[in-house]
Amino acid sequence: MTDYSTLDFSPLVELSADEVVTHSFVRDVTLAGGRTIALVTLDNGRDHTRPNTFGPNTLLELGKVLDEQRERAARKEIDAVAVTGKPFILAAGADLSKVSEIESRETAVLLGQLGHFVFNKLDTLGVPSFVFINGLALGGGLEIGLHATYRTVDASAPAIALPEVFLGLIPGWGGAYLLPNLIGIENALKVVIENPLKMNRMLKGPDAFELGIADAMFPAATFLEDSLRWAGAVLDGSTKVTRKNQPGKVERLVKWDAAVSIARKMLESKIGSVPKAPYLALDLLKAAKSGSRSEGFEREDRALAELSTGDQFHASNYAFNLVQKRAKRPAGAPDKALAQKVTKIGVIGAGLMASQFALLFVRRLQVPVVITDLDQGRVDKGLDYIRGEIATLLGKKRISPDEANRLNALISGTTNKSDFADCDWVIEAVFEELGVKQDVFADVEQYISETAILATNTSSLSVEEIGAKLAHPERLVGFHFFNPVAVMPLIEVVKTPKTTDEALATAMATAKNLRKNAVITRNTPGFVVNRVLAKVLGEAMFAVDSGTSFATVDEALAPLGLPMPPSQLLDLVGLKVGAHVLDTHHAAFPERFYRSDNLHKLAEYGTLLEKDSKGKVKGFDKGALKVVSGGKTPLTTDAILRRLEDGLADEIHRMLDDQVVEAPEDIDLCMILGAGWPFHMGGVTPYLDRTGASQRVFGGTFHDPEIRGIR
Repeated sequence: MTDYSTLDFSPLVELSADEVVTHSFVRDVTLAGGRTIALVTLDNGRDHTRPNTFGPNTLLELGKVLDEQRERAARKEIDAVAVTGKPFILAAGADLSKVSEIESRETAVLLGQLGHFVFNKLDTLGVPSFVFINGLALGGGLEIGLHATYRTVDASAPAIALPEVFLGLIPGWGGAYLLPNLIGIENALKVVIENPLKMNRMLKGPDAFELGIADAMFPAATFLEDSLRWAGAVLDGSTKVTRKNQPGKVERLVKWDAAVSIARKMLESKIGSVPKAPYLALDLLKAAKSGSRSEGFEREDRALAELSTGDQFHASNYAFNLVQKRAKRPAGAPDKALAQKVTKIGVIGAGLMASQFALLFVRRLQVPVVITDLDQGRVDKGLDYIRGEIATLLGKKRISPDEANRLNALISGTTNKSDFADCDWVIEAVFEELGVKQDVFADVEQYISETAILATNTSSLSVEEIGAKLAHPERLVGFHFFNPVAVMPLIEVVKTPKTTDEALATAMATAKNLRKNAVITRNTPGFVVNRVLAKVLGEAMFAVDSGTSFATVDEALAPLGLPMPPSQLLDLVGLKVGAHVLDTHHAAFPERFYRSDNLHKLAEYGTLLEKDSKGKVKGFDKGALKVVSGGKTPLTTDAILRRLEDGLADEIHRMLDDQVVEAPEDIDLCMILGAGWPFHMGGVTPYLDRTGASQRVFGGTFHDPEIRGIR
């Protein structure tokens, strides 16, 4: 086994000259009964906008401090050691900007070894160790707690997680071995794999306590005092700690491998075989069933080194930076000060989409929302849906009874457009037909103020043409949501040549208040996401119409790592919608976008996939396969993928030439947030650079300013 104390960590230190060091400050606290606990507080000296992180210098300083406490414990000067963080933050894990700079495998191995070396000191102090999780605890911020003898958690802690798989890594500082041995394999699978793959879902303080990650939970106002008091009670024996989820022999013999096997099948069906991190994490969790702590740590060292020097982590890091940084500073956004205040919302339509809009607006903006439709029956149906969803949220304890009452009071419906007179923001969600949208806006404009902003949720029609009958088309913006409305984080905000900066600024502010990420696009067919997906679906249908099986097409495009194959994407968006999308793009760009007669026939037939009673895909519907049969020149998987890659490189290059968005990063951001393009692929443009498609098509790359060939 590796003796971490003999290793030279200087190569890591050399990479970290500009590290923002999180210091370890020590003070002794006298507990009831006269015992002394050395309290180590992690603090990088910055405000809450810069969380504590663990870089090499931070870890080495913490290691030195813990060595000093071990010596003090040996001299009987202290009875325990506790670690906590600055207000509301324990730590956000490793400094990923430094991890991404590691090039050699040898240095990458050192990164895992240094974390294990330092954190494991909490297990070898000679006295009990405690970690008080006083707030944010991500990655290494949670793993440091797993090394301690005991843990407490702040009941108001907003985010506790091991998000490494989401970023193309694995929990490499003890999490993959220690967590399943603390809370059981099924719970560990949820924290290490399932949550990260659900758009990086986090645990809150009560969740961590319920799972058994923390042994005790206390309110924020008295968290440190209560934690110290509890630690004293544990030390003097008056409080006994029991762990309800810690695995026993039966779980190790019977449940462990079965749970891992089920998880593996789930991964294969949902994400395919391209992503490396989830499967390596699964292997580590499986192996944690037996063997020593040091063996588990060595497995983590090897896995972390493999991933941190690979393409998928670097791609994930690029995607993560887009979502964390670029999404918060949208390119081309006007001055925020120009945004008008939104105090009342009007929704034209009362169908499912419109009702989802209304629910989201009333929940996030907490302002009156009024819906309208052709007749009172439709309005009432929409109101019933919204109130039913509010009741569901209440039943799940996602909102309080007071909030439910408040939301219900803010929602109303009408068939009288004069009730829209005091609305600041009016959005339509009616049938996707140009004439219909033009007419509803021309009608409602008679009743609203001249300063009210109008928004259309069109997915493919020209926003400028939708406003053709308006007296004030400058107030109109596109505001394109993605399904499901409450979940998908992207809104494409579409600017026409007439849209004012005030209208655009209001749209951007509204998107932010809805807790969505907004990307500004030009008024062009399909905007960004649908234009790219139309290329994917068009190439898929071209191959099918040529005589290639749907199964072969799905297999051919698997290397893209998309959340679902083309057949399931068509099933999700609907065959009629898919045909409409292809028709729209073919009409706009007939030489580049394929129109499929077979897709229209499939839409008339009504189905493509055969499913069981629970909606799980069993295979392809035999009748559907007959509908699309007849092609005589099937394509190979390599040919299908090559055609699509080159087609995407060409189309995205044209989109950037036409300034649909400002930069390739904006297209990647749209695809990640709006189409679920996986983090480990890093977005579509880095993928096209890596595969050589960019070079083949336009003789450059999207991400090298010297040769990218754009503008």
